Amino acid sequence: MTAAPARRAALTLVTGGSAPQREAAIAARLAASSAAGLCAVLLEGLPSGQSLLSPSHDLQVHRIAPGCLCCTGNLVLRVTLNRILRLRPDWLFIGLAATDHLDQLRSWLQDSPYDQLLELTADLHT
Repeated sequence: MTAAPARRAALTLVTGGSAPQREAAIAARLAASSAAGLCAVLLEGLPSGQSLLSPSHDLQVHRIAPGCLCCTGNLVLRVTLNRILRLRPDWLFIGLAATDHLDQLRSWLQDSPYDQLLELTADLHT
């Protein structure tokens, strides 16, 4: 008997606007969702004051320094993403400060090993 394939986390890339606008869009999506389980958020950049997303038992919030996530920030992104994926979230948001290399990032996230762990959903644009 073969084991059932592992469930992949839904991944939504969040683009556009300012950091607070991206956080507000994620918070609104989470509030409107009936999705149960663990959600994780990876935000590029530092908070500009009070964050709209508060870590809890059901919501993990992680931040990384701003920079091109497919070039100079690739190692930091991989390490942070791998740590998040060990928690087996049901839904993952990645908030991007810039979209210069969005196609490369999306391609990278659909390549091995992430193709077995993540299922890209439609982007959320603020």
